[in-house]
Amino acid sequence: MAAAKDDSAGEDRPWGEVAPEAARRLLIAAVDAFAERGYHATTTRDIAGRAGMSPAALYIHYKTKEELLYRISRIGHEKAVEILRTAAEGEGGAAERLACAVRSFVRWHAGQHTTARVVQYELDALGAESRAEIVTLRRQADAQVRVILDDGVAAGEFDVPDIPGTTLAVLSLCIDVARWFNAAGRRTPDEVGTLYADLVLRMVGAKPAGG
Repeated sequence: MAAAKDDSAGEDRPWGEVAPEAARRLLIAAVDAFAERGYHATTTRDIAGRAGMSPAALYIHYKTKEELLYRISRIGHEKAVEILRTAAEGEGGAAERLACAVRSFVRWHAGQHTTARVVQYELDALGAESRAEIVTLRRQADAQVRVILDDGVAAGEFDVPDIPGTTLAVLSLCIDVARWFNAAGRRTPDEVGTLYADLVLRMVGAKPAGG
């Protein structure tokens, strides 16, 4: 089993998995436009203009505006599952793994807050089939946190009478960071992650490491 570690891989070049480069530029432009104006108020012309391309060029890579949102949402949710699974499958006690999960998840939502706002808050704009795929990924993310909480309760590390409700509370707390985080603020993504990890450990009745 791999040692628990905070997962920040891939943050130096966001959307590096998207190719060719023109498709990546369009996707980045769509993220910015959706975050600034909202999905429904954004046009394909807006997106193409931000990418320095003609509207016709967009359709070479994406059939519809919704396909762009789906690609953004799927990659973002796959990243969320990866972050939480890495923590859940890491070595150490439940408290250590939960703190790792929260630090990593919060750091991503803060460091990539523009992307995260689109990933987390535009789900309802997707069609039924695409939305169902994203909901499945969300359930996988939920399951990683629930595993850690189950382990902590079983080991006597946590006092959690309602594991499903606590799972929802932990994830909601982490996700909301994307809504308010300001890169010009006084706390860095790392600092917010550390703060939230401590808050969540208190929430579940565990002491922070070394406490």
